Amino acid sequence: MRHRVKTNKLNRYATHRKALLNNIARSIFEEGSIITTTAKAKTAKPLVEKLITKAIKANKGDATKKMALSREINRHFNDRKLVAKLVNEIAPKYMDRNGGYTRILKIGFRRGDASEMSLFQLLPVNEEEK
Repeated sequence: MRHRVKTNKLNRYATHRKALLNNIARSIFEEGSIITTTAKAKTAKPLVEKLITKAIKANKGDATKKMALSREINRHFNDRKLVAKLVNEIAPKYMDRNGGYTRILKIGFRRGDASEMSLFQLLPVNEEEK
């Protein structure tokens, strides 16, 4: 039974959807924020949050755990430089947070087809709070 198991299919077959979500996550980690449709942002948010959580756990663990979690993250990107950036630069900023690393801000509608567009971004980290 599939009770309470919901997946937004985004009108794509499984491998296309997986590639789309991985590309959105890659763009978020490279750029910090992207403009995309609200549906795509809401679908990609759990993936991005889980990858950041794995990177944080990699920083907290020993060398073996760090290697294992880095390889798990690398499955999504196949880019060691991006994984190193995520583990060594992005994750340490969020060490004190328990989730909620991203936000989705609605910015209006696309001109061509009136799709609702959103700004999907990593939360800025305030240096004053630390």
